[in-house]
Amino acid sequence: MAATTSTTLDDLFANIIMQARFTAEEQSLMAGLITRYDIGNVAGKTIQVPKYPAVAAADLTEGTDMSSTTVSTSSVTVTVGEVGAQVVLTDLAAMGAGNPAQELGTVLGNSIATKMDQDIIALFDGFSASIGAAAQEITAADLFKAAATLRANKVTGPITAVIHPFHAYQLSANLTNTFANPNGGDLQNEAMRNGFVGSIAGIDVYQSANIVVDGGNDAKGCVFGREAMAIAMKRDFNLETERNASLRAFELNATAVYGVAELDDSYGVEMFFDAAL
Repeated sequence: MAATTSTTLDDLFANIIMQARFTAEEQSLMAGLITRYDIGNVAGKTIQVPKYPAVAAADLTEGTDMSSTTVSTSSVTVTVGEVGAQVVLTDLAAMGAGNPAQELGTVLGNSIATKMDQDIIALFDGFSASIGAAAQEITAADLFKAAATLRANKVTGPITAVIHPFHAYQLSANLTNTFANPNGGDLQNEAMRNGFVGSIAGIDVYQSANIVVDGGNDAKGCVFGREAMAIAMKRDFNLETERNASLRAFELNATAVYGVAELDDSYGVEMFFDAAL
């Protein structure tokens, strides 16, 4: 009688690992939008990110020596920790119908990607600048105001917004006059065709269902520069298998080791708006 063993399931596990890693990388939105530090080769569980103050230049007088400016740095500490998820693949399930490699790989990859996004999104609430109020619907003008706030704080480079899907609906309705599209401009046409506008006021706009809606049907998104937040990656997505003979199954253990932190308070604006349809 032929037996299904860990050896004969090697190809299956390889497919699970490949699918899980692909899903984790593809589904994690937030990690690609903020500053990332890869610290796999750095000893310890914390890193300190130095913050340098601005130095003002001054007019000079010919023949007169320049005066020096004292530069005092501050730092942000990022502490890493483990996150993980486990599923059990029984022998019967492995021999059954369907595609357990793709299905379990997707489940495990999604779990780590979702946790990573949730941890970063939780930082939105920490920014001092905030636009909006409970029960107030978001508009395009609010994004322009957030962009102006960040540019006034000397934020350079790309600016990103991450909002709840219900915020995205309200924003599209605002741009299209409740989907009537009376003017037919570029923004209105794009919103009508694709259901959302990819860029407003120089802001790349993303939506994430990982943003939590509170008990009052409001939610907090954010408009930010890349240096507003950071993720320190000690070990990216990893999947290990372990045989449990008495259970007649394999444990599939997905883990990652990372930490997140706010880097610069002036580089982010909380967007607090109604999140109900």
